[in-house]
Amino acid sequence: MHKSTEHQFDPNPRGCAGFRSMLPRRQAIQAGVCGGLGLSLGDLLRMEARADDSTTQAFSAAAGSRDKLPGKALSVIQLHLGGGMPQQESFDPKPEAPVEYRGSFGVTRTKLGDVFSDNFPKTAAIADKVTVIRSLVGRIPDHQQATYHLFTGYTPTAVIDYPQMGAVVSHELGIRGDLPPYIAIPKNNSFAGNTGFLSSTFGPFDLNADPGQAGFKVRDFSVPEGVSTERFERRRSARDIVEKQIRKLEADPSILDTMDDFYKRAYTLLTSSQAQSAFTLNGETEETMQLYGRDVVGLRGPDNKFHPKGLAERLILARRLVQAGTRFVTVTYGEWDSHVDTRRSCLDQMPALDHAIAGMVTDLEQRGMLDTTLFWVTTEFGRTPKVNATSGRDHWARCYSNLLAGGGFARGLIYGASDATAAEPARDAVPLEDLLFTIYHQLGIDADKELVAFGTRPIEIIKDGKLVAGLL
Repeated sequence: MHKSTEHQFDPNPRGCAGFRSMLPRRQAIQAGVCGGLGLSLGDLLRMEARADDSTTQAFSAAAGSRDKLPGKALSVIQLHLGGGMPQQESFDPKPEAPVEYRGSFGVTRTKLGDVFSDNFPKTAAIADKVTVIRSLVGRIPDHQQATYHLFTGYTPTAVIDYPQMGAVVSHELGIRGDLPPYIAIPKNNSFAGNTGFLSSTFGPFDLNADPGQAGFKVRDFSVPEGVSTERFERRRSARDIVEKQIRKLEADPSILDTMDDFYKRAYTLLTSSQAQSAFTLNGETEETMQLYGRDVVGLRGPDNKFHPKGLAERLILARRLVQAGTRFVTVTYGEWDSHVDTRRSCLDQMPALDHAIAGMVTDLEQRGMLDTTLFWVTTEFGRTPKVNATSGRDHWARCYSNLLAGGGFARGLIYGASDATAAEPARDAVPLEDLLFTIYHQLGIDADKELVAFGTRPIEIIKDGKLVAGLL
């Protein structure tokens, strides 16, 4: 076995130009020795917030309030499959449809008597613990706009940049423990927006490192070598003295308070044993690694060798972060834009996905975390009902599937149904806004609440969303 991730083998090199334009969002988050405290992590967080907030000031209409609905979910782990995973080859197969619609795969029966694609035998075996929505309705079959819609609940406009769900959760529920409330593994999706009109303090903490790679370590996420704890504390004390002198000179207190908040966050991350432990895979057993499918491979890569995908490690790290107090974790996996040769794309990427989904649900239940942790498998849209001339499927937002487990969502439920070719909802259509509204509800957040952007403009967390009671 050769340690790797899915990036070393692209099973679909002809994904559309829109998907290919998604460039990695790289930020150098370093905690080196510089300045009075020696925390460029704090400097970076501070500068990002000041740069963003200089053009978009925002505050909640209920600033300082933590009044919320009684929530069943404490955390969300969102596994996002960017590019558009085909519903026909996953959770909504159509075995009775003509071959040009059903594709080339068979089906496997779930524990409850329904069927999934035979790409998902492990997930079928734990189907009594999950909800599958087969009638999800998006708006736009465009990667950038659909991804933004999924992560924010709004379609993009030139006037307002809306915050991601993780940012809203961070804003509304705040920090729990020593870890950032919102973390992206391995990094934030560049199509997904960011904090929008909210402060950058509520944005995702990007690992900028992949747990699936050999030698994984969150870069510069420790006190630098050669700097003792005592020396580190002296630098912190020196910085406190300088700040007090600046305050005496009547510097802008709001800027100093923001800067102080970022330094405190950076200091906590660098010195907390809980935080340091949560950002590693230390102590995870071989049994757990196998449960998540660490060694499961797809097709041979360009080097004619098999490579594990790294998804198991990403999800295990997400679970560790949630255990330590993080409220919202996004994990990305795969490149699903299969305009050409959908079968090859599925054979390469789905075995690891199947094992990882089943492993995550099983692990959360065994640890007593499933009731309070929502595991949510997303994709920005589905694929066309009919296979195209190049044996692929194109973009399709009018009906597709998501999977959810835990967090107070029903178990063993197939919600809604698509028509005979998975083209349109046949019953119980679920607009994306309604699903997001329902997830917020499970977190104890009223998605009808208005946040105030630009100081004067009230904007609902989700506009015109409704609770889907049948999912709960």
